Amino acid sequence: MTKCLITGCGGFIGSYLAEFLLTEGLTVYGIVHHSTARIEHLRDRLAIIHCDLLDRERVGEIMTQLQPGFIFHLAAQSLVSSSWEDPETTLRVNILGSLYLLEGVRKAAIEPVVVMMGSSSEYGFSYEDKVPIAEDNRFAPSSPYGVSKIAQDMLAFAYFRGLHMTIVRVRPFYIIGPGKTLDACSDFARGIVRIERGQQRSLKVGNLEAVRDVVDVRDAVRALWLIADKGVPGEAYNLCSGKGYKIGEILDKLISLSGAKVIVQSDSRKMRLADESLLVGDNSKLRRLGWEPRIPLERSLADILDFWRREPIDC
Repeated sequence: MTKCLITGCGGFIGSYLAEFLLTEGLTVYGIVHHSTARIEHLRDRLAIIHCDLLDRERVGEIMTQLQPGFIFHLAAQSLVSSSWEDPETTLRVNILGSLYLLEGVRKAAIEPVVVMMGSSSEYGFSYEDKVPIAEDNRFAPSSPYGVSKIAQDMLAFAYFRGLHMTIVRVRPFYIIGPGKTLDACSDFARGIVRIERGQQRSLKVGNLEAVRDVVDVRDAVRALWLIADKGVPGEAYNLCSGKGYKIGEILDKLISLSGAKVIVQSDSRKMRLADESLLVGDNSKLRRLGWEPRIPLERSLADILDFWRREPIDC
């Protein structure tokens, strides 16, 4: 039975990926550092391993003992705002965590397919004449998080080129879906549900002009498995829809789906430092593997609203 190992399995994308791989009949092991709340419903089918990826020896032990056929490296400090507040931790977790994982694979003398999760933040600032952004676009990071993901990306490529490891790199754009927290789309939906309940009257927002390429997490995990199974070693793949939406458009769609009377107020505290104005990707390489998004934006947004409606009254 093929063994799949997911780092960051307790996170938003990791939890969805674990469930998807299980439905595909694969044996799944999940490395978790903090909370397991997102994967409690999978506990009887999923082997959970508690590990800090900065514990080099423990990571090496896991690789030697488990010998997975596929590794999905999703664990990261992934908040752009946190990367400005504590850049050192972001760089240490994202770069050294990836290094120790690759070294663990190397020293265990195993040959798994490693899916290295990057980010569209590697591209950072882009220009309209360079959109949609292809995988060979230049890097122009706008945050320490983006820098950390470039370093991780290049580490993966070096281990592919220098040690002939089977590594594919993925650069996801804006992944949304039920259960995600601490991002604009989720914050909007949560606030709208609170307005529906009479718990607040207005919705405070940041930059509504930024354009983002949006993919539902359920489409994203299908892509990750396809890339692992069919992707070309050494290549990078954009995980994106190829369509851009202003953040304000997404907010308008959420308000329309709700029907609530929402007063929108700008709040400078919600503005990102050095926010990218335009991030829309070219997904041609991924489509050539046979993937295409199936879930329309409106369904994703409706499901996100319903997620928050199921949460406690003081959500």
